[in-house]
Amino acid sequence: MNQEVQFLFDLVSAQSFSGSEQPAAAVFVRHADSFGFDTEIDQVGNAIAHRGASADDADIHIVLLGHIDTVPGDIPVRIDAGILHGRGAVDAKGPLAAMLIAASRAELPSGVRLTIAGAVGEEAAGSIGARHLVEQWRPDACIIAEPSSAQGVTLGYKGRLLARAVASCPNTHSAGKDPSASDELIAWWGAVQRHVDAFNARPTRGFDQIQASIERMSSSCDGLTQRAILETGFRLPPTMGPDELIALLESLPAERITIEFSGAEHAHATTRNDPVVRALSSAIRSLGFTPRPKLKTGTADLNVVAPIWQCPIAAYGPGDSSLDHTPNEHLHLEEYQSSIQVLTRAIASLATELIGVEAASC
Repeated sequence: MNQEVQFLFDLVSAQSFSGSEQPAAAVFVRHADSFGFDTEIDQVGNAIAHRGASADDADIHIVLLGHIDTVPGDIPVRIDAGILHGRGAVDAKGPLAAMLIAASRAELPSGVRLTIAGAVGEEAAGSIGARHLVEQWRPDACIIAEPSSAQGVTLGYKGRLLARAVASCPNTHSAGKDPSASDELIAWWGAVQRHVDAFNARPTRGFDQIQASIERMSSSCDGLTQRAILETGFRLPPTMGPDELIALLESLPAERITIEFSGAEHAHATTRNDPVVRALSSAIRSLGFTPRPKLKTGTADLNVVAPIWQCPIAAYGPGDSSLDHTPNEHLHLEEYQSSIQVLTRAIASLATELIGVEAASC
């Protein structure tokens, strides 16, 4: 294996389900040290590498933010016919590895500080790693490490809301007239779907519609009380914030149902004229490819940091995002190598543009 593939292989091989990221963080730091970065693991477990000007002397700070945790699922790590298989190969250790390699090679003007972060907890609703970092830094630009394909640039992600509905009622006989706890939840979910369908009748793009899905369901009875649980997830367009959806859900008839909400994130999207988007697109063209701007129906740490940092931002990384969380997660090494070239050029051009703007404003 060459240096790039060895790092990727080692990072994917280090199991790092959300909440247990320490082994992968150690691999990240070990390789980053060997590439010449200043490294640290912060108080919440984020793996961080710095290059360029010091924090005190930097005129421009660029952050490359990925996540180092994965969803559960043990996929034996192997390379077969130029394809690396393993949990996290696409989501999102492949993009994170490409960013660290590219950051080690990009030409940086004087006065630029480059930080690469492998955040913990992105696959959990709390995004503890990104929420910690968002209060520590105020970068001038950010690239999020998420799969977009080597030719794709992700301009935005939908918002999110998780809802856990619990129905409880006295036990009834199945031959009786009273609805069961499960009946109550099914009726409530039917009302939810009717409102979602009515909302989605207007916009035509998937990015502008609400997606509603049941993630888990269960029921129980101790002979006296019936209990049914429905865990649901909503992906939200820019025109529907989490608070608005909460108000809608709480307005639906649900006498015997209690609802708990979590994982609220607002949708966020930038434009093709964003400096980060332009730098990535120009780098893709320089390699003879055609850049493909994308709007994703999922969410990412971009949703967490973009509203607060208010800086140029987009997401990029190798991999087919349809393989996220699947048993067949894999990454083509040729695409991985191409993405490193794209990022190396994009980081250099973005840094040059930003330092030029900073100098002109002084």
